[in-house]
Amino acid sequence: MVGLLATAMLFSGCSSKKDAKKAAEKPAVLVPITNRIEVRRVWATSLGGEAPKLRVGLGVAADGDKVFAANHKGAVDAFDLATGRRLWRRELKAPLSGGPSAGNGMVLVGSSKGEVIAVSEADGSVLWRAHVNAEILSGPSIGTDVVAVRGVDGKLHALSAKDGSENWMVDQQVPRLSLRGTSQPLLTGDFVVTGFDNGRVIAVNRGNGTTAWDAAVGQSHGSTELARLIDVDASVVGSSEELFAVAYQGRVVRLARDTGQIIWTRDMSSYRGLALDDTNVYVSTAEGSVVCVDRKNGTEQWSQKALVRRQLTAPAVFGGYVVVADAGGVLHWLDPKTGEFVARALVNESGKAGQVTSKGIALKKRVSMQPIVAGDLLLVFTDSGLLSAFRAAPSVSH
Repeated sequence: MVGLLATAMLFSGCSSKKDAKKAAEKPAVLVPITNRIEVRRVWATSLGGEAPKLRVGLGVAADGDKVFAANHKGAVDAFDLATGRRLWRRELKAPLSGGPSAGNGMVLVGSSKGEVIAVSEADGSVLWRAHVNAEILSGPSIGTDVVAVRGVDGKLHALSAKDGSENWMVDQQVPRLSLRGTSQPLLTGDFVVTGFDNGRVIAVNRGNGTTAWDAAVGQSHGSTELARLIDVDASVVGSSEELFAVAYQGRVVRLARDTGQIIWTRDMSSYRGLALDDTNVYVSTAEGSVVCVDRKNGTEQWSQKALVRRQLTAPAVFGGYVVVADAGGVLHWLDPKTGEFVARALVNESGKAGQVTSKGIALKKRVSMQPIVAGDLLLVFTDSGLLSAFRAAPSVSH
């Protein structure tokens, strides 16, 4: 829990003086390593704009040969994936807070005033605007027929991909105390699947909004609201047969996609999220560890604890490695078999690796959103609007 409380902006409630004292704990100091693979920055560009004071869900999206990013002041940019050259910019004059998402010729973003905006991938022209009347802190999900979007008020909306009109809406009660963030909906088969602030993952029929199944990712315990907080902020991920989800102060679970039946569980707390490869599940925990569990049975394979309190992003599986970024603007490459560090790189050119403020927060360097894999590039977006593309050369001794 310490890692989460390292910044009060993650909560939509108040914490005690004791929690504030915990928040002052410094992040782990990085032990120097020798890079075993060559990590190279291919290109970098800045969208401009300062990092917002409150946590938002602005990251990066890729579709085909284009990359899309947005800043809190309302700018949406498109870049060439190979070179980083800006292709177009659209000023939407809205306080953007979620997205972008890209697909089917559209780029979608959400605002802190509850507006969902769709623009053209080709030139950034506005296709439609819709209102859901709640702040949006995760990217909408795009299907051929429907756009699914979560608001902070516990409502899941299905909008027409054609014009943004609402098809249906379902909701879950939001506890008085919850994390600042929302799970991005997952469109899979006939379902829209997402996590909620009450610790549940729900699958909804994408055609009519009826609930197909409902699963609890952990149970509330403790005598205080903070101790009982169970929140699924991380996105649900998976395949055509199985899904994986994790909750803060809850557990990581494997679910049957069609029925929601829980196949296995393992106690774990995360608000950032997880990633998969063919054999394992990788989780960035709330405390700042990276944990690997077997995809089939949930057995722990390894745990890397050298990054505690560094406020990790969700992991990405890239080039045969597990990659996480931290609040100091440092990228860490881990061996998926052992969890050992194989490389480290700075998001920014300047400064020393691992350099952070006394509170463990470096707003100009902070990376909050999961790195995105696009072809042979890893895309990393800082809260202050720096977009970078990295490539890792094959290991010669790994």
